[in-house]
Amino acid sequence: MRMPPLVIDVRSAEDTRDCIHRAVQALAEGQLVAFPTETVYALATSALDEAAVTRMLKVKRRPPGQPPLTLGLKSADEALDYVPQMPPLGQRLARRCWPGPVTIVCANHHPESLLERLPAGVRKAVTPTGTVGLRVPGHPMFLDTLKLIVGPVVLTSANRAGQPDPLTAQEVVAGLGDDVALVLDDGRTRFGQASSVIKIGQNGFEMIRGGVVSEQTLSRLACLSIVFVCTGNTCRSPMAEALCRNMLATRLRCSPEELQDRGVVIASAGISAVMGGRPSPEAVAVLSEIGVDLSHHESQPLGEQLVRHADIVWTMTRSHRQAILDRWPEASSRVHLLSMDGQDISDPIGGPEEQYRRCAEQIKAELESRLKDLEL
Repeated sequence: MRMPPLVIDVRSAEDTRDCIHRAVQALAEGQLVAFPTETVYALATSALDEAAVTRMLKVKRRPPGQPPLTLGLKSADEALDYVPQMPPLGQRLARRCWPGPVTIVCANHHPESLLERLPAGVRKAVTPTGTVGLRVPGHPMFLDTLKLIVGPVVLTSANRAGQPDPLTAQEVVAGLGDDVALVLDDGRTRFGQASSVIKIGQNGFEMIRGGVVSEQTLSRLACLSIVFVCTGNTCRSPMAEALCRNMLATRLRCSPEELQDRGVVIASAGISAVMGGRPSPEAVAVLSEIGVDLSHHESQPLGEQLVRHADIVWTMTRSHRQAILDRWPEASSRVHLLSMDGQDISDPIGGPEEQYRRCAEQIKAELESRLKDLEL
């Protein structure tokens, strides 16, 4: 006789680590565990356990032709282990949306994918047609559990096929009964609706299922993001930002204000900047000579979100780049010195207007080289 599920109210737990360790043990034993996520309650089991995934499919009672099960990962970086040739757009959206309520579906035919090391029955459940759905759930308890287990998990909503998505632990128990071993109860889910599901192509994405994140928001998050960095964000990086914006607008035959609609977002920041500082008058004057308006710029410090969202970070000096890598080493592949010959772009602050003019000319020359090979 099967036992009813163990339901743990994590909100009243003296130590949530005990809840996590119970979940880790249950997954290691091949059990089905219901987790709270930011969207709906999810049913999870180890992707290394073929029998557990087969049992999950039976519990779900899904009719033939239903979408594959999702693979739950620890981080966006791990996605490349399973989809080594994930298009840049997929990597961009993974970096910006995870952990969070977006499931990303990608084609996968790479022989070195870790999917090839999963049991045959698990592969059939998660990638039956050459695509795989990936997600990093945005709930701390789920993420902490994933960090402590070997391999990914297979995910689906914690309900029978055709039934409403469960938003509380009580709905999970009412729907699945003793078919689930452990239910972690963290109250009603934050968003109360399913994740958005998108399929990544080489030149864009397709909305497969609407959810928490709208298609409009995803389109904005899909933009190529370029960030220029200097020290105070009052002269060098703002000049680079404005020049780059004008140069790309000319290339794309649109106004600088229309660049985001064309899939490009450009910003600048400073390692030691304050929020809302005004640009140096000399920088404004020098750019106005060539018809570029810098007068409305407001400085901002470089922060976690700017670095994480950026596809390209171009720094004015080697020390700026090193400062970024010291704090965000995971961004190393995206942070580059603007000068292609490895030379610093010197700070004109405190110098005469002619010094700013030479600085702007140097930045413009470097941008002409850098943007020439930029894929848009």
